[in-house]
Amino acid sequence: MSAAPTAMPVPTAKFRSSTAEAFEWTHSETIGLANVRCQKCNGTGLMPGAHRDGKSPCNCVLRNIFRACLKRFYFCDDNEPYRSKVILTPCQGADVNCTWTRTSEDYMADFYLVAKRFLEEDEFRIFRFHFLLGADWKLCCRRLGIERGTFFHAVYRVEQKLGRAYREIRPYSLFPPDEYFGGTIRKAKALPMERLEDVAPKAVLRAPLRRVG
Repeated sequence: MSAAPTAMPVPTAKFRSSTAEAFEWTHSETIGLANVRCQKCNGTGLMPGAHRDGKSPCNCVLRNIFRACLKRFYFCDDNEPYRSKVILTPCQGADVNCTWTRTSEDYMADFYLVAKRFLEEDEFRIFRFHFLLGADWKLCCRRLGIERGTFFHAVYRVEQKLGRAYREIRPYSLFPPDEYFGGTIRKAKALPMERLEDVAPKAVLRAPLRRVG
């Protein structure tokens, strides 16, 4: 198989622009997602070793990110009566600072299209049969004509690829889902306030009064 493509945004409602900045994995980012019994990262979430820069996430972190996004996907799919609910979402625009969106449908579409963009053809078939359609390993192996070991290795590889993609994709990552649904407050440039001595005095308007007496 060829190497996985680099992180690129998917052309959906949420992914219309991208940034060239590389995502920086930190200890505070991975410590809560790491497996405490992982033999590779020892529960830190970052891969140690002299051959690494110390900023590469462990596979256990990437798999947990994918499973959290998959859980939210199932939640959106189960809430069918509220799936098309329109929500007022804050945004940055020239004329308005909010827009109406169907966040649950957007999340499900982005979840599916990101997987279709990043996975190889055989990996996407496993993703579709096992994760989306709910087929167990026996049915997948019989349908795809592969062995049990090959199937589970492919499942772990799919989880790792999509876990990284769902976190690193910009400008709107699918993980954590709370930020996707709640919106992310982006810091804007603070404009300096004018000093009082620099402000020109304004002319005071006085109403004409009739003099009595």
